[in-house]
Order: sequence, then C-alpha cells, then structure tokens
Amino acid sequence: MRPVLAYTLLTTATAVFADAPATLVDLGYAKYQGTLNNDTGNVEFLGVRYAAAPTGTLRWQAPQAPQSTSGVQLANTQPNTCMQGGNGANTVSPFLNSSSVARRQSGAPSASEDCLFLNIVTPASGNGKLPVVIWIHAGGYTWGDAYHYTPEDLVEEAGGQAVAVVLQHRLGLFGFLAGQKVHDGGVLNVGLLDQQFALQWVQEHISKFGGDPSKVTVWGDSSGGGSGLLHLVSNNGNTQPSLFRGIITSSACLLPTYEYNAKIPEQIFTSVVEQTGCSSTSDALACLRRADADVLNQVNNNITAQGFYGLLTFTPVVDGTFLTDRPSVLLRRGQLNGDAVMSVTNTFESGRPNLVDPSTADTVQIPQYIANMWPELTQEQIEEGATLYESAGLGAPIDQAIAINTESIFVCPTLWLVRSLGGKAFKGKFAIPPGWHVNDLVYYFPNSLMGQQFSSPPFDNAEFRNNFAQSFLNFVISLDPNLKWDSSNTLPQWPQWTTDGRAEMVFNKTEADQPLFEVVPTADALLQRCDYWESVGANSGQ
Repeated sequence: MRPVLAYTLLTTATAVFADAPATLVDLGYAKYQGTLNNDTGNVEFLGVRYAAAPTGTLRWQAPQAPQSTSGVQLANTQPNTCMQGGNGANTVSPFLNSSSVARRQSGAPSASEDCLFLNIVTPASGNGKLPVVIWIHAGGYTWGDAYHYTPEDLVEEAGGQAVAVVLQHRLGLFGFLAGQKVHDGGVLNVGLLDQQFALQWVQEHISKFGGDPSKVTVWGDSSGGGSGLLHLVSNNGNTQPSLFRGIITSSACLLPTYEYNAKIPEQIFTSVVEQTGCSSTSDALACLRRADADVLNQVNNNITAQGFYGLLTFTPVVDGTFLTDRPSVLLRRGQLNGDAVMSVTNTFESGRPNLVDPSTADTVQIPQYIANMWPELTQEQIEEGATLYESAGLGAPIDQAIAINTESIFVCPTLWLVRSLGGKAFKGKFAIPPGWHVNDLVYYFPNSLMGQQFSSPPFDNAEFRNNFAQSFLNFVISLDPNLKWDSSNTLPQWPQWTTDGRAEMVFNKTEADQPLFEVVPTADALLQRCDYWESVGANSGQ
C-alpha cells in the first residue's frame, strides 16, 4: 500500500457533519449505520441497498424502489455480487453464418440476483457540498462487482474533497437479455437501467452523505467507461432531471449495440430458452422467470464461453427508449447529457492475452479475424478493413489483430466521444509499457483487489502515480484536470481535445525510468482507421 496523502480533517460543524462525521444516515426507507475508518477519518457505508431485489417477476423488469426496512442496518459488510459470467473463449464466433472465467476469491461475497447495492465513502473533511464520483466497474457487462474496488482510494486521490460511490448492476443474461419477447413482456437493457436508477438515487440521497448532487461525475473502466458513454447519449441526450455534470472514461469499450430484435440478439435468446428447457412453453419469458437462478447462471456462463475469444455476448441493445439509435450515430448528433468529458485509453488495450488469443500468433488471418469480431460486416467491408490494417505498417498479423481489437472497441469510440463534445473534452493516453487493458487500474485503485489482481504498478514512481491518479479526481472536483488540489502535482497544462488541435496528454516514462508527460496530436493514420470503423457502424452495431 502506498502512504495515505495528508490532508486536513476539518472539524467545523455543518448541517451534515455535526461535531464528528455522521455515521448514521436515514434514507426514508431504511437507516444505515456506517463505520468510521480510524486510519483515514472517513466514513464507510458498505452494502447500501438502492433498489429492490430483481428476482422472480422482477427479472428483466426496470429496477424498483426498495421496500421499507425497520431498525438500523449495519453498513459494514460487502454486499452480494451480481451473478457472474465470463469472456468468450471460442476460436470462431458463434454468430458467423447464421467456462466462466474464475474470479472468485477466498472470503469474497456470495453471488446473487439480489445485488443492487452501493458502497460509499464520505470524507471526514466534508462540508456537505462535496463533488461526487460514481464508479462503474469493468467486466464487459458480464462480470465485476463493487467488492474489488475501494472507494477510499478515490477519496484519498481527491485530497478528501470528494465523496466516492461504487455501484453494482445486473450482468450478463440477467442484465442484458434481449429479443422481441423480452421487449414485449419485460424491459430491455435492465443493467443500464440499474445504473440509471443508482444515479437517480444519488441525486436524491447523496447530500445525506456530504455530497452535492449538482456536482456528480460518472467514471468507469472498460464496460464501466462504455456505460458512461451510453449514459451521455441516453434518452436522446435529454435525461431529465440531469443526473451528472461530467463523465470520465478509462478504456471505454463500445461493443456491438444491435437492434433489440436483430438476428444476433434473437439467436442468443433462442439459445437461452433452449438451454433452460423453456422451448416447449407458450410463454418463454415467463418460464425463464420461474427458472432457478443457478440454472440461469450456468446458461449465462455456457453462452458467454461460446463467444469468440475475448469478446462478450450479452451487451446493450438499441431499445428505442434508453438508446434510440447506435451510439456512434447519437454521438454524431451531439445531443448529450452532461457538460464535459475526460477520456483515457491505453496504448495496446488488446495486447492483454485474454483479449486476443496469443496461440494464434502464427496462424491468424486478418480477414477472418475481422469477420469473427464483427460477424455482420459484408465481405466487401471485411476486405476493406483487412487491406487498411495490412498496409498500415503495424507489424505481423497478430499485431494487426491486436490493433484491430484495440482500435475498433476502445480507441476509436473514445475519439468519437471526445469529438462529440466540441471542445469540452480532455483526451489522454496511458503509455507505460506494456500499456495493456486495465494496466492503469492499479494507479488509481492501489489498495483495491482489482488493481492488485491485474498488475503491480508497471512503473512505480511517486510523481507519476500522483500526477496520473490525481488528474481524474481534479476533473471530478472542477471538470478540469488543470485545476489541482495538490500543489506538488507537476502535470503540465492539458489542452482540451478539438478537431483542430487533437491534443492528447500522454502518460509515459523515459528510457531512464523518469516520468514523461507530454502533449501530442492524435495521429492522422489512426483517425483514418477510425473513419473506417465509423463507416461500417450500421453492420458492426456501433
């Protein structure tokens, strides 16, 4: 663990904090007793329920308000995680021509459908009007939880000047089952609606924890960053009332977002029905709601494992309400929720071995790889993409495959995102070798299981750690990473990204292992490849 940064613990009495930080909060439907962290002076609330258990008839329905609970609930235990799936492990996409990833740890919370909870940390120095950061975990909409992330880390990196919230939402089959029958008898994208419900909860209740609901920033990594992108364009960019002022995306992934009743979502629904023994019933969705949760989760794992290597099967869909069109189209329209964005990608997101199959290094064929990644592309589009990457000087075919995965899912959607803000966006690049997906997590979650699980700091330098991690929280505090709460922060001026300037802040190191922070323009060749991916969006689902 790195040392806790020193910041002054204010003792001035306020409406929220009297003589000491409030550890008991009344939400109306329940009272929660938090715990004072004696090491930091902050108050932790673990397992705060924000919605009713989405079980039985509430499966594939919009989240509902919690029922009233009498007495005082002790908020000192990690909540159940949501049911977990995994990444694809197949060498061929199951959607062409048409094992769960083990993440359990000793002492980890149980997985359950009853998992719609928040973890909250509020600083002892809070004055009742602090900015709020809401973290949405990674996991490809299929796995992940609040347990692996420590909100204390974010409060520390904000110098005690922000309230931190970590949310959980329904995953995989439970959160993103689609198809005509789900549309007709239930609700689509319930995992995203859980997130939205949690953001609404924050608007209503965060002032009781010392936060200011008008100063909320949503931050996430991978699918959590992709979720932030989707909230930016949700409800045609006119979510009312407003739920946040800023979005931060770390390695945001934009997966295929098909129409809810397109071929692939319907194929997935049929597979779920068949594997649960509901094929012969007159109401397949009602049958699925009666199914045992463990049976459903086994099906969840079966189907996700059958997906193409490293990719995800249960993903958001265009539902006509929350998402009225493909994300790239909505970004182009420029009708957006929120005021500003900060987005950081990693150099070689898909160099991590669980995203591109390293065993195919000597055999991968780029046209076939593109077809497996994006099975609805036409042959002409596939050939155009293959030619583009084969002539780009990116290295051997396996390097081209890594570039295709990295750019199509992570980098290009992020550039479309910052472009849509018209000069109210900051773009960054985490370039510390190897620059793989989630290599950056350990810098802003150094004491969290997720950060420690994926990597020790590739570059363990105090100046780099502070400059990099604090930049996100500076944005949370003021929507500008250039306004620094820590006078020792040496990050140079970070210009906003515009179509003319295209400035990116690169976080790297020198050959002599010294921190390197420099502003560079987005490469023309990369922008041209991103234009290709945007041009095939009607078929890719982006």
